[in-house]
Amino acid sequence: MKEPDYLRAVQRFVRTELIEHEQELDRLADMPLPLYGRFAETGLMNWWLPKEHGGAEHSLEDSVRIVNALSYGDAGVAFTLFIPVLTTSMVSLYASPELRSRYLDALVAGNGFAATLGSEHAAGSELARISTTVRREGESLVLDGAKAYSTDTDFAQFLVVIARSAENADDYLAVVVPRDTPGIEIEKRWDVIGLRSSATYQVALRGVRVPASNALNGNGLRLLEVGLNASRILIATTALGIARRARDLCMDYARTKQIKGAPLASNAVFASRLGQIEMQIDVMTNQCLAAAREFDAIFARPDAAEEFVRQGTMKAAITTKMFCGQVGYRIVSTASEMFGGLGYTHETLVQKLLRDVRYVSLVEGGDDVLRELLYARNVVPASRRG
Repeated sequence: MKEPDYLRAVQRFVRTELIEHEQELDRLADMPLPLYGRFAETGLMNWWLPKEHGGAEHSLEDSVRIVNALSYGDAGVAFTLFIPVLTTSMVSLYASPELRSRYLDALVAGNGFAATLGSEHAAGSELARISTTVRREGESLVLDGAKAYSTDTDFAQFLVVIARSAENADDYLAVVVPRDTPGIEIEKRWDVIGLRSSATYQVALRGVRVPASNALNGNGLRLLEVGLNASRILIATTALGIARRARDLCMDYARTKQIKGAPLASNAVFASRLGQIEMQIDVMTNQCLAAAREFDAIFARPDAAEEFVRQGTMKAAITTKMFCGQVGYRIVSTASEMFGGLGYTHETLVQKLLRDVRYVSLVEGGDDVLRELLYARNVVPASRRG
């Protein structure tokens, strides 16, 4: 079956910009990397944004295919390119028409990035405990606080900040903030062990003032839950691309490595392990696509904004991320064993893949956090059992 044009363009980018520059991508270089500008030349920057804003309007199912291809070359590049979907999902669904047009039109026109500021050190996974505040002053909103981990922030065109209302501690807002607004301070860039072609920052907000109309419609924590659905499915997909690359590295190695006088590729134990990996890759693929189709079905509804708020966290989004993160890590760990001692050196790419894939089970809710969420929302309610 012939690949669609958009996917062939991504695959060309992966071959020329990622696979041929693997060592360069595994270091903390200044961001954004020049290759992100070259990706924009494919016409696929922010590929999911609607045509009404100038975007290509690819579905999340298409996005799974794109991210799968990108992650085969480098998961950090994939993460940098798709993580704005978290921010733009909230804006697309819950901003006023004027706010939506102003920021999303400019994002497409400028081939830009967007970022979300949600997590905080003290709150951890308990986002209801965040201490960043937003207060009303006349026709303005003023934000103060600190955010622990936010990818793409320094070079983003705009941010969505999740904050607690200073007037009502039980109320939370999601506020659109231009990156060049005074009072936004990048305190540090995290020296991460994997995804080193991406950039995640610690950010301070000191008297950051925006118009009151920049607040999105709805409870900020619930809107963040909604936004996380798409990004979690695509984070899961990066594990798929990494696993495919690990499989192929094993096959390349097995054609030249000798064991008992014969190529490793003809060894029964090796064949059994690669057969197991292939089965796991197939299930991961189907799971990512199925979760994306479920998201797309809701997004296509005329009442999509209301339905997403009603559901909050999609079960398929968290189960897909958990499953792919765990299985992807096992696949790459197995692949590193197949290389023997070489797999524990920097002489082979498999060590980078092992560092990269680990993030899937850590970001946007670690596995223990998501297990507890699944238990509370999908196991405990009697109506969900039977």
